[in-house]
Amino acid sequence: MTFDPFELQDTILGDIRDPFPALAAGRRQGAVVTGPPELFVNDEDDGFEIAPGAPTFTAYSHEAVTTILRDGEGFSSSILAEVVGQTIIQMDGEEHRRHRAVISTGFRHKALARWRTELIEVVVDELIDRFVDARRAELVRAVTFDFPVQVIARILGLPQGDYSKFQRWSIEMLSGLANWERGQAAARALDTYFGEIVAERRRAPQDDLISDLTAAAVDGHRLTDREIFGFLRLLLPAGIETTYRSSGNLLYALLTHPDQLEAVRADRTLIPQAIEEGLRWEPPILFLLRNAVRDRDVCGTNIPAGAVVNVCIGAANRDEGFYDDPDRFDVLRAPRQHVTFGWGPHMCLGMHLARMETTVAINAILDRLPDLRVDPDFEPPFVQGTAFRSPPALHVRFG
Repeated sequence: MTFDPFELQDTILGDIRDPFPALAAGRRQGAVVTGPPELFVNDEDDGFEIAPGAPTFTAYSHEAVTTILRDGEGFSSSILAEVVGQTIIQMDGEEHRRHRAVISTGFRHKALARWRTELIEVVVDELIDRFVDARRAELVRAVTFDFPVQVIARILGLPQGDYSKFQRWSIEMLSGLANWERGQAAARALDTYFGEIVAERRRAPQDDLISDLTAAAVDGHRLTDREIFGFLRLLLPAGIETTYRSSGNLLYALLTHPDQLEAVRADRTLIPQAIEEGLRWEPPILFLLRNAVRDRDVCGTNIPAGAVVNVCIGAANRDEGFYDDPDRFDVLRAPRQHVTFGWGPHMCLGMHLARMETTVAINAILDRLPDLRVDPDFEPPFVQGTAFRSPPALHVRFG
């Protein structure tokens, strides 16, 4: 790794450590509120403004958020095309269904099982090997930031020497709202980079996902280079940025709740529900964006066509009307579906891979780092960020 994960500070979009009281206050105003979320109000921000002049709403409640996300006819995600370009996430209706069906074949269970043993377990063990004898580590830089990019890169069949390069481009592109020109330059660089890789795979296919995409077809027609680039522009930031943040957030939750860490260590069958609770309690992304393409009434609020809607994942995941004691992290909580992976037709394609990566990482950390605990020689860990959230550091001792 040639750069620090927090070198690009504006990808965090804010230094807020606990946004949830403000989100709860917004939710008390109503399920859907006119205007942007208070967390996004920043007079010093000179980033790119989406749909300037459009009416803006914020959806806070679990019911409002799920209603909007499952209504693909009334609310479109095409608004994000200006940030990351045209990808499957900006497609709606039948076009989205066809492309999703083709691309999802690359994430079938057989492929996931092979990736687990041949890639994910290998990568995590290689990373832990580097520091296990030291009996102390900083887990963000030692594990959580690096392992998703290595997994995605190996799945795609990309050269190891290029890992940090497209890792930086991916994070820069995803932060386009904070730095528009840099985000667009990164998107162009990724397309140029993948252009050479895709051309090579069309000439000489290999056993990797990019080769699979070059052979994939929609209604009998193969995916074009532009469509493949669009999928890769979506996969890389999602697979790199959100996965490293969500795994770090779960480790933060367990380390700051030692009784639950020990419960999970003693009973590994708790890991799946610990992952879901971590995703609910501290999601890596607080907001999604949608634009209203039809007039809609959501929970008693009229949202006109043309409006921009901030869909507040973080508020929905802590809605006291849906979850008992929602501000408490509890791996033994009776499960109820969170909205971190979305809802409805655009539910995250890579969610099974993300869950598997986190499962493997947590198991390996618990297996190989006995008596894992917060290192008292450093500031206690915390999570920060407004749009994207994760701990900047997780200093631990073990053994």
